[in-house]
Amino acid sequence: MQLRYNFRVYPDASQRRALASAFGCARVVWNDCLRDRKQAHAAGLPYVTSPELSRLRITQAKRTAERAWLADVSAVVLQQSLRDLDTAYKNFFDSLTGKRRGRKVGPPRYKSKKDTRQSIRLNTNAFSLKANGTVYVAKVGNLNVKWSRRLPAAPTSLTVTKGSCGRYFLSFVVDTDPDLLPELETDAGIDLGLSAFAVLSDGQKITSPRFLRRAERKLKRLQRELSRKARGSKNRAKARIKVARQHAKVADRRRDFHHKASTQIIRDNQAVYVEDLAVSGLGRTRLAKSVHDAGWSAFVGMLQYKAAQHGRTFARVDRAFPSSQVCSACGFRDGTKPLHVREWTCGVCGTVHDRDHNAARNVLFEGRRIVAAGRAETLNACGAPVRRAPVPAQRGEAGSPRKGQTTQAGIRGLRAREHVNLRDHGKPAAGGGESG
Repeated sequence: MQLRYNFRVYPDASQRRALASAFGCARVVWNDCLRDRKQAHAAGLPYVTSPELSRLRITQAKRTAERAWLADVSAVVLQQSLRDLDTAYKNFFDSLTGKRRGRKVGPPRYKSKKDTRQSIRLNTNAFSLKANGTVYVAKVGNLNVKWSRRLPAAPTSLTVTKGSCGRYFLSFVVDTDPDLLPELETDAGIDLGLSAFAVLSDGQKITSPRFLRRAERKLKRLQRELSRKARGSKNRAKARIKVARQHAKVADRRRDFHHKASTQIIRDNQAVYVEDLAVSGLGRTRLAKSVHDAGWSAFVGMLQYKAAQHGRTFARVDRAFPSSQVCSACGFRDGTKPLHVREWTCGVCGTVHDRDHNAARNVLFEGRRIVAAGRAETLNACGAPVRRAPVPAQRGEAGSPRKGQTTQAGIRGLRAREHVNLRDHGKPAAGGGESG
């Protein structure tokens, strides 16, 4: 399976200029190739192939006066930009034909130099890890990296990213074997919520940190200062970076909390079942800010890939399942209940239920039924493999590896983080947190 590891990097002034040039060249190649394909489609001509675009927009473009500066960056960056465009088109076509599951994917769009987030992708031909702890990137130089953990194996690709607040990161994709944990007899159903972030079927509650709500006061002040700056001025650019940095801190804390909670749940249970919530729909209600602050989708995604990594069973319970209406003691369906009803008494057996705990128990029972029916032993409810199967690198960063894994050249002496407690979620982990 593939895992992704992010590390903070600190380029000097000349390296920042070289990276800015690489970001711009990759963007120009993307836009030129996209324009050719759109113009061919509008004229009724055949689809322009990648070899033809590579010859016209990379090889020959370097020999022209207006595109001669493309030769200043690594050719790998330019070729990878074209490959990324091919992937975007493939996702779009697969979405149209139904081969790609999930939400519909739109066609590729032009990239702007005004985008606050810029990135380039490299394969092993354009980067290498040095023994002194630096990472060499072709035509950029040796970058000083803040190593916060070990790489379990040699990386297969590298993405260099500049965030909206001006931070630079290196994102390594690593192919690893599943790190199977000892089998357990316990399993857990999880009910996600807002008053409590998660309630487990054994009664354990994980309180909601509400990182965005806690940072709202400072964010309001910074955004008010930003709105008072003249558009296009240097002071406005400085104020925008301050707002972006505060949002980045909130996102880092939330990601750190998600990693701690998901890791402990996976280590403590052989099977994990969670309700498949319609987060995109809830994000359009009056609870939108709280829903996005909780980050349920990112948390469930972490549970899923960590279950595959550690040999655990993971299954989603359909969102139509009435987990809050059914008595977990006798199975009687007692009807819908408004959100302000946090406790209720079963009309048949008289059991007094905590709403969230009862829902978590029902999710557990339904998850067991799904597994017993053979739907989740090798495939989860969405059709994705959950045991010892290839899993693409997630968009976010992988959690800390366990002790005993090998170290990669250049990051000797690092120790894996200790097992964390769910009650410590308010404090980011040492060594750079999940932001590297």
